[in-house]
Amino acid sequence: MHTTLHLLADAPPQLLPARSLMAFTLASHIILVPLGVALPLITLIMHGYGLRKGDPTALLLARRWSAVMAVQFAIGVVTGTVLSFEFGLLWPGLMGRWGDVFGIGFGVEAWAFFLEAVLIAIYLYGWRRLKPRTHFLLGLPLPAAALLGAFGILAANSWMNTPRGFTLDAEGDPTDVNIWKAIFTPMFGPQYWHFVVAMLVTAGYVVAGVYASGWLRGRRDRYHRLGFTVPFTVAAVCTPVQFMLGDSIARQVFHKQPVKFAAMEIVWKTDTHVPEYLYGRLHPDGSISGGIRIPQLDSVLAGFRPDTKVTGLTSVPADQRPNATQATIAHWAFDTMVGIGCLLVLLALWYALAWWRRRRLPESTWFYRGAAVAGVASVVAVECGWITTEVGRQPWIVYGNMRVSEAVTSTHATGLWTMFGLVVLVYVFVFGSFLLVLLTMRTRWRLADERQAAEGPEADTPYGPRPAVAASDSGRS
Repeated sequence: MHTTLHLLADAPPQLLPARSLMAFTLASHIILVPLGVALPLITLIMHGYGLRKGDPTALLLARRWSAVMAVQFAIGVVTGTVLSFEFGLLWPGLMGRWGDVFGIGFGVEAWAFFLEAVLIAIYLYGWRRLKPRTHFLLGLPLPAAALLGAFGILAANSWMNTPRGFTLDAEGDPTDVNIWKAIFTPMFGPQYWHFVVAMLVTAGYVVAGVYASGWLRGRRDRYHRLGFTVPFTVAAVCTPVQFMLGDSIARQVFHKQPVKFAAMEIVWKTDTHVPEYLYGRLHPDGSISGGIRIPQLDSVLAGFRPDTKVTGLTSVPADQRPNATQATIAHWAFDTMVGIGCLLVLLALWYALAWWRRRRLPESTWFYRGAAVAGVASVVAVECGWITTEVGRQPWIVYGNMRVSEAVTSTHATGLWTMFGLVVLVYVFVFGSFLLVLLTMRTRWRLADERQAAEGPEADTPYGPRPAVAASDSGRS
C-alpha cells in the first residue's frame, strides 16, 4: 500500500478535522500577530519623532495608528482565546501529560495579554488628556508587553520542537520538571528572535504599504510621505537582519532536528554533496519531480562545505518522520518564505541606495508598487514559516516523545467537522467586521482631513482641544 495512505489509514478519524480546525484558527490568528507585536513599537517611534520635532503630522499619525492597534488587539483577543480553548479541547493528551512542563509559557502569555490590554487603554485615554511627555512615557512599556506575550508562546512552541527540562517515570509521564530548562530550550533563542524580527518586518511593510498605495493614487503630501517613511525604514533595517537570523535558525534545525531539516529540503537518503531543490515534489519512493536542481548546494548551505553530511528522511522509520506529502508541503513553504525574504532584501537595498545617493525617497513607480505588495508578501512569508515549523515536525506534537495521533481528542469526527464549519463562519464575520471598522476609520479620517484642507491635516492636534464639528458635518461623524 502507498506509504502515505497506510499512515492515514492508521490515524484516528478525529485527527484530520482536529488538525484542520487548529490549522485554520492558527493561520487566521497569525495574520493579526505582526500588528499586535510590532505596531506598538512603530507607533511609539512615530510618537517620539513627533514630540522631538514638534511635528503635528507625526503625532496625528501616531494617534490614528494607536486606534488601529486597539481594534486589532480586540480582534486578537477573540482569535487568541479560541486557540487557547482548542489546545485543551482538541489535544487533551498533550495538555494532560505535558501541561505541567511547558504550560508556563501559556501562563506568561496570558499575563502579557492582560498587561497589554491595560497599557493600550491607558495609551488611548492619554491622547488630549495627559501631558505629552507623560503620555509618551506611559506608552513605552507597550512594546515590552507585546514582546513578553511572544516570549510565552515561543517558549511553548520551541519546547515542543526540542523538549527539555524533565525526566520520565516508569509510566512515561514527566517528573522532576525544571522550568528554566523547559523555557530556554536549544531552539528558543533562534525561534524567538527570528519571530520578533519577522513581526517588525511584516508590520512595517503592512503599514507602509497602505501609504504606498496612497502614493500611487497621487496622494503625495507630507502626511503620506511620513506615514510611509517611518514604518518602511523600520522594516528595511530589519530585513537583512531577518535574513541572517533565518539562516541561523535553519542551521540550528539542521543540528537539533535533522529529520525536520530533511523534510524542509526533501532529502531522502543521508549523504554528502547533497543538491538543493528549488521547489520540486518528493514521491514516496524517494524520487523528486519538478523543481530546479542545484548540485551540492544543500550541503554547502548546511555546513559551508560540499562534503557536509545531510541526514535524510530514511534515517528513521516511516512512522517517525513526515510522509512525502508533508515533506513537500514543508519544502514548498520553506522555499516560498526564503524567496519572499530575498525579494524584500532587494527592495530594502533599493530604498537604502536611493536614500544614500539623494537623501530622499525613491521616485520610481515600480518601487512603490513593490512596497504596496510587500506587506501582503510579508504576511504570506509568516504563514509559510509556521507551516514549515509545524508540518516539518510531523508526526510529533512533542518532538520524539508524543505523536499527534496520541494527543488528539476522542470527540466524534462529525462533531469536530461541525465545529470547524461554525468556526469558519464566525471568523468570516469577525474578520469582515474588522475590515469594515478599518475602512470606516479611514473614511472618517479622510473626511476630517478634507474639512481642514485649508489648514492641513496637522491642524487636528492630538494634544489640543477637539476641533468643533459643524452641525452640517455631524451626520458624517
